[in-house]
Amino acid sequence: MPTISTFYGLVILMFWDDHNPPHFHVRYADSQAIVRISDLQIIKGSLPRRAERFLLEWAEEHQAELTENWELCRSLKPPKTIAPLL
Repeated sequence: MPTISTFYGLVILMFWDDHNPPHFHVRYADSQAIVRISDLQIIKGSLPRRAERFLLEWAEEHQAELTENWELCRSLKPPKTIAPLL
């Protein structure tokens, strides 16, 4: 599972040939979540409130890149690295 971005202790990952709906995985300390790309809703797991705010701010800024990476992964191609939240 390639790491596509890391910042503030958050690690953002995508699996190759993963199931629908288009989503990404996030790890933060002992927490894990799956976030749907289309509406940036957490569909599985949870994160501490502050980490979730940082994650959603980042995801909103990079939603198009996340969609592009989803398509790359579905085609079994390596996803592109996405800039961290500054």
